[in-house]
Amino acid sequence: MTPGPELRAVAAVLGERAVLSKPLGPLTTYGVGGPAALYVEIETASELEEVRAALRDAVASGALGERSVFVIGRGSNLLVSDGGFDGIVVHLGTGFAGLELPDGGGVAPVVRAGAALALPVLARRVADAGWSGLSWAVGVPGSVGGAVRMNAGGHGSDMASCLVSYSWVDLLTDAGGTDEAARLAYGYRTSSVTRGQLVLAATLGVTPGSVAAQQEAVSDIVRWRREHQPGGSNAGSVFTNPEGDSAGRLIESAGLKGFRIGSAHVSEKHANFIQADKGGSADDVHALMEHVRSVVAERCGVTLRTEVRLLGFGEGKTGAVEATDDRQGSGGAGPGGPS
Repeated sequence: MTPGPELRAVAAVLGERAVLSKPLGPLTTYGVGGPAALYVEIETASELEEVRAALRDAVASGALGERSVFVIGRGSNLLVSDGGFDGIVVHLGTGFAGLELPDGGGVAPVVRAGAALALPVLARRVADAGWSGLSWAVGVPGSVGGAVRMNAGGHGSDMASCLVSYSWVDLLTDAGGTDEAARLAYGYRTSSVTRGQLVLAATLGVTPGSVAAQQEAVSDIVRWRREHQPGGSNAGSVFTNPEGDSAGRLIESAGLKGFRIGSAHVSEKHANFIQADKGGSADDVHALMEHVRSVVAERCGVTLRTEVRLLGFGEGKTGAVEATDDRQGSGGAGPGGPS
């Protein structure tokens, strides 16, 4: 991916925090895929404002399109094409990974978490402090920001069930602030957050519990995932469950367990997982998604829709929510639980 003069100009303004032709595969749980033409890591509030100013100026001058910016979290629900992304990828660093636990007082205790904090870390630290309500998050290998944006969930709960409020900014305008969860218009793995909006932090409701009970709840979820879901390079459940059915059951009934295209195969352990070989091809994963969807539609009469976001593939052929579609958030958080 060779950055054009417009992106090189943005990189020059941003200085050393901007990286040209940054490989994105290592930043995703699939571990495959090409580079971003320009990658920007943000660690502080002042850096965030500098990046926003540079992006606004580039859009105002016509050097950058509004859909040339993509926010990445922990990459647990994202597949980047082998050709990469001809735009700017923005990522929040550890400076946005803070956590404030309740002080024990108040009638409605809350946890305040930075958007870059990993959900499993959030779940364990909250459990270790004896608070209940977030153990489900240990099974979702994404970030808090990505989870807010896509209403991530699993094991009987999701962000919509516990989010009280969130703070955000628009990368391309002056908009931003702190709003209640109702503003997100949550649906299944969807929210009203648009591609240019960046979630910065979340306030999450919890209830008092015993340390031992909460730690056991976390351990139970980890144990369940190890027993029922494959490890390795994948993005969790690929397809959403049709109403009243299981995507995994449909894929298995279509005879696709273990089916392979190049360096990608349907997991033998759970048919709704697609595994990528080490050093494999993102385009093979994408082709396998298309094949599975086509075969299930033909043999089972059900059209599956993917949960995985696609970046750099152009118009969607798998029913996935593309990087050019604002109906769902970034690859910040992967799915969890049965599917």
